[in-house]
Amino acid sequence: MTSLVTDTRVVFSRELRPVIRDPFSVIFSMVQPLFFLGLFAPLLPGDESLQWFVPGIIVMSCLFGSSMTGSNLLFEIQTGSHERMLVTPLRRPALLIGRALKEIVPMLAQAVLIVAVCLPFGFELHLGGALLGVAVLTGFCVGLGALSYTLALASKNKEWLFWTVQQTLLFPLLLLAGVLLPLDNGPGWLQALSKINPMTYVVTAERALFNGDVWNRDTLAGLIAAVLVGALGLTVGVRAMQRSD
Repeated sequence: MTSLVTDTRVVFSRELRPVIRDPFSVIFSMVQPLFFLGLFAPLLPGDESLQWFVPGIIVMSCLFGSSMTGSNLLFEIQTGSHERMLVTPLRRPALLIGRALKEIVPMLAQAVLIVAVCLPFGFELHLGGALLGVAVLTGFCVGLGALSYTLALASKNKEWLFWTVQQTLLFPLLLLAGVLLPLDNGPGWLQALSKINPMTYVVTAERALFNGDVWNRDTLAGLIAAVLVGALGLTVGVRAMQRSD
C-alpha cells in the first residue's frame, strides 16, 4: 500500500491535468463575479470602493468555482469512472483530499486575474497582505470543494438534487456575507444571520488583508472561520468517500 501522501499527490495530479489542458472552466467561473464587479462597484460611495469590493469578489469567485466542482465527480459517478477509481489501490481518503486540494490552483489563478483587471482602475495592491489573504482563502476553498464533492456523492444519479442544493445555498451565503453590499445598516435579523455565516468572517478578513491591515482581530476571526470550514469539509468528505460504493 502506498502512503496517503503519495496517493493524494496522484489524485491531485489527475484532477489538475484537465484544468491545465483546458482552463475554460476557470475563466467561466469568473464571468459572473466580474459582471458583479463592473455593475456594483460604481454604485458604492467613496474613492476607495474597489479596495472594499475587490476582496469580496475574489471570495465570490472561490465560492462559485468550488461549489460547482462537485459536478465533475457527479459526471464520473454517472459514467462509471468513479467506481473504477474505488477499486484501485488508492486510499479512499486520498480520493477526496486530492480533489479538494486541486481547488487551490483555480482559486490562485482567479485571484491573480481579478487583481490584474482592477489595477488599471485604481485598485491599490498590498502584496504582503494579499499573499496572506490568499493563504487564508486556501483553507476556505478546500473546505468548500470537499463539501461540493460530498454533495455529489450524496446526489449520485440525481443530478437535479446537486444543482438544486448548490443554487439554493449559493446566493444566501453570498448576500449574507456582505460581498455585494454592506450589511451595517441592515435589519437586526439580517445581521444576526450574517454573524452565523462563516463566509462573513472570511470576507471581512480578506478586506483587511488586501488593504495591508494584517494585525487585525478580523483577520484572526477570518483565519479561524476558514480553518473550520476546511476541517469540516475534509472530515465530512472523507467519511462520505469511505462509505461510497
